[in-house]
Amino acid sequence: MKAIWQDTVIAESDDIVVLEGNHYFPISSLNRDHVTFSNHHTMCAWKGQASYYSLLVNGEMNTDAAWYYPDPKNEADAIKDRVAFWKGVRIEA
Repeated sequence: MKAIWQDTVIAESDDIVVLEGNHYFPISSLNRDHVTFSNHHTMCAWKGQASYYSLLVNGEMNTDAAWYYPDPKNEADAIKDRVAFWKGVRIEA
């Protein structure tokens, strides 16, 4: 599976966890050349606090387009050390 934005592969892996319709890639599969830090956080009642990354491709920023749970609650342990995408990022086989 690949996560693609602006015709650029942001993450690629065969080790995917699908949860609530979102494809979670191993954090180690990220193309760090296109991932930047974000201060944004949200809270999920059953997964815990999510942290975000922004994407930067060809000078264009996609703010908070990836999220991960650095310390998920026990019920969401399957997505520990994994990242999912939205905001126009395509997931393809």
